[in-house]
Amino acid sequence: MTTTAKPTATPSVWPASAAPAPGGDITISGVSLAGLAERYGTPTYVLDEDEVRARARAWRRALPDAEIVYAGKAFLCRAVVDWIEEEGLGLDVCSAGELELAATRGFPADRIVLHGNAKSPEDLRSALRIGVGRIVIDSDCEIARIAAQVQGPAAQQVMVRVLPGIEAGGHKKIRTGAEGQKFGLSIAGGDAEDAVSRILGQPSLELVGLHCHLGSQITTPEPYAQAVRRLVAFLARIRDRYGITLRELDLGGGFAVPYLPDDPAPSPAWFGRRISDELLRACDEFDFPMPRLTVEPGRSIMAPAGVALYRVLSVKRSGGQVFVAVDGGMSDNPRPALYGARYAIRMVGRVPSGPMRATTVVGRHCEAGDVLAESVELPEDVRPGDVLAVPVSGAYHVSMASGYNTTGRPPVVAVAAVGRSRLLVRRESIDDLLRRDVGL
Repeated sequence: MTTTAKPTATPSVWPASAAPAPGGDITISGVSLAGLAERYGTPTYVLDEDEVRARARAWRRALPDAEIVYAGKAFLCRAVVDWIEEEGLGLDVCSAGELELAATRGFPADRIVLHGNAKSPEDLRSALRIGVGRIVIDSDCEIARIAAQVQGPAAQQVMVRVLPGIEAGGHKKIRTGAEGQKFGLSIAGGDAEDAVSRILGQPSLELVGLHCHLGSQITTPEPYAQAVRRLVAFLARIRDRYGITLRELDLGGGFAVPYLPDDPAPSPAWFGRRISDELLRACDEFDFPMPRLTVEPGRSIMAPAGVALYRVLSVKRSGGQVFVAVDGGMSDNPRPALYGARYAIRMVGRVPSGPMRATTVVGRHCEAGDVLAESVELPEDVRPGDVLAVPVSGAYHVSMASGYNTTGRPPVVAVAAVGRSRLLVRRESIDDLLRRDVGL
């Protein structure tokens, strides 16, 4: 039966450990945000380790019989690799760099999945050398390329990324399950079946299942239920035509998190119940044995655990608007420019003396589109030197950061319930940037 449970209403956008503190401050895991800005400088990204671990466990509880694979593209560093392994999750990587980072921590290779619509020779060499558990084939030209590099004697296990023809996701740039875009192979157009046939003809490859990814910031489980039905039907067709029963079904990630207090906040349990119900129903309808299910949450584990800290550099009142410029911007958070992302921003470390008013928070870069947040309520007396905190900043910020204007990427600091902070990734210095410039 289809579950009718609804996501939590009016969620907090702050980590569960967030608490008000004297002087207008906020603490995360007992650590002052204003104090962190003072100690580590700004911009700085703060990551609540306990929140990351709690969200990983929530996914394991939601789908206890499934494999939960963390999507490392959301944010990855050595400490995060350790946390993910300790919580019993697998790891999804998209490049040799992410793969080698995981290898430096001894992450079990058989729990790693390699993705990518255009895997480089280096990506494939690293994957085969380290011995990743799965390689997801995203185009037909990858098949022979991978097969030729497998040294044996065991075959490399692979999956086929298929397009189920489902439109889902919070922005057109992050909808990846519909027809006519760069990812995957179409079921309806026959490309996916052609790939299956070719893989079955390669003795050095072992086809174990199907993979899909519908998009990002998906707020309801219904698109996943539709994908389950279409993929199980395709699994049954493969069995009937080729005499092989594929045992794995990977639905990818894309599970939404709230960025604003009035955003929907779907829980892992809500997604898990609906996906499990539909998988059971579809397998019964097509007389197909229950495959091993995999999901790949990234943002939903990491984003709510992060808080970005900035310091105000200037305040400008122009044309009836207030522009508050901070010491970061699109170089450390390109999401507003790319997707129109919105955030709830507040001042920390000082009690305001004036009323609140609508404010535009802008970055320091030479782009009119370098806007972090529009129409956010900030104190009218906001001034240079104040610290602004941006919650839900743990995913797709530092991982997508650039060196624009040669500013250097910010550090990442972890806090935990012991009330202490520790540096995970140091700030990128001007010396770091200049060291790469070897031209004379």
